[in-house]
Amino acid sequence: MNALRSCVFLCFCFCSLLFVSPVAATQEAGWVATWAASPESSNPDPHQPILNLRDQTVRERVRTSVGGSRIRLRLSNEFGSSPLVVGEVTVAVPEDAASVKPGSIRTVTFGGKKSIAIPAGAPALSDAVALTVAYGAEISISLYLPNQVTTPTWHALALRRAVVSPLGDHTRAQRIQGGTEASSLVFVSAVLVPVQTSQRLVVALGDSIVDGDRSTVDAGRNWPSDLIRRIGKTPNAATLAVVNEGIAGNRLLADGPVAILGVSALARFDRDALSVPGVTHIVLLEGINDLGFPGARLGDLSLADPADLPSPDDLIGAYRQLIARAHARGVKLIGSTMTPCEGVDIPGYYSDAKEATRQAVNHWIRTSGAFDGVIDFDAVLRDPDHPSRLMPRLASEDRLHPNDDGYQAMADAIDLALFQ
Repeated sequence: MNALRSCVFLCFCFCSLLFVSPVAATQEAGWVATWAASPESSNPDPHQPILNLRDQTVRERVRTSVGGSRIRLRLSNEFGSSPLVVGEVTVAVPEDAASVKPGSIRTVTFGGKKSIAIPAGAPALSDAVALTVAYGAEISISLYLPNQVTTPTWHALALRRAVVSPLGDHTRAQRIQGGTEASSLVFVSAVLVPVQTSQRLVVALGDSIVDGDRSTVDAGRNWPSDLIRRIGKTPNAATLAVVNEGIAGNRLLADGPVAILGVSALARFDRDALSVPGVTHIVLLEGINDLGFPGARLGDLSLADPADLPSPDDLIGAYRQLIARAHARGVKLIGSTMTPCEGVDIPGYYSDAKEATRQAVNHWIRTSGAFDGVIDFDAVLRDPDHPSRLMPRLASEDRLHPNDDGYQAMADAIDLALFQ
C-alpha cells in the first residue's frame, strides 16, 4: 500500500536477473530464497551515512524463513551508475546491530575471490558459504566498500538497524566500534539456501503494507515476518519459505511520481516475483496507491494528476495480466483485498469516489474466481461500524497503515492451505 509519508522516500523495484537465471537457481541441487528485499534507487542525501560510503564497512542483519546448512548472497548494483567494488564480505551470527558472536564469522567469495566488481545495472551471486541457519534465524552481513559509492542500490524501509563503520575494513571485527546507525539496507537483495524436497516459496508482493511501514523497527512486525513466525510453529515449517518484496509507495499501474517511488507492479512483476528462486505462490497486495495518489499531495509534491484516477476495469485488467503471467510460469497468484484508508493524513488521498472504486474492485477480487485464492485483508482490518476506516485498535497514527497488532491480525487471517 503506500508509505507515503515515509513512503515518498521509497520505492522501487527489486531488480533483475538472478533472481537471475535458471542456471544460477538450479546449481548444486537447487536453491530457494529464504529472505529477500526489493532493490530501490536512491537520491543523494548528505545527511545519510549509508548513502555516502567510501572506505567503510556496512554491517546489516536479515532474518531468514527456512533454514539450511549453506547460504548464498545476492548483491545488487542494479541502480548503480558505475561499477560497485566490494572489497570483502563476511557473514556471521549477530549479537546485536554492531556485534557478532565470536567464532561465527565466515568469508563470502565470488568465483573463489574475496572481492568483486559488480557492473552498473547488474546483480552478483556469491559462492555457497558453510553457515548453518535455522528457521527464522538472523544473519549478520558485513560489506567493505573501498571506493566512493556514488549511487547505492538500497532498500530504504528495512526496519532493522544497520551500522556504518568508521574508515576501514571492519568485516572481521567482532564489534564495530564508533559506527553510525541506519534503518535501511544496502546492496544485499536476497539470501538463498539449498532447496528441500517439496519446498514451497511464498513471495509477498506489494506496497508499504507489505513492506511494513509504521511497524516497530528491529521487531520484525510486518505481516510477512509475522507469517514466518506463525509457520515456524507448524510441522511443515521447513518446507515453506516466505520472502517480502514490498516497496512503500508502490502502485499497480503506474510508476512513482519521483524515481525513488519506483516502477509499477506490472513492470517489476517478473523480476521481483516470478524470477525469485523457488517461487511457487505469490500473495499480491497492490492498488490502494493507484486510487490514493491522483489528486493527493505530500508537501509540495503532487503524487499524481487527478485525471489519472483509474477505473475498476483498469485495476481489474492489471490483475488479470498478472494472473496470466503467473500461470504461464506455473505459479499460483493469491489476491488480497485493498484495505480502508478514510481519515488518512495525506490531503487528497481519500475521497468517496475512490472508496466506491475500492469497494467495487474488492468485490471482484472476492467473487470473480480469477485468483488462485483470496485473502480478505479488508475484512480483517476494517472498522465494522465505519467500513471505510481501519479499526482503531489495529491502525497506526496515519490511519493508512496497520500498527503491529494490525499486521499480526493480517498474518493470523491467512489460510495456510492456500500454499499447498
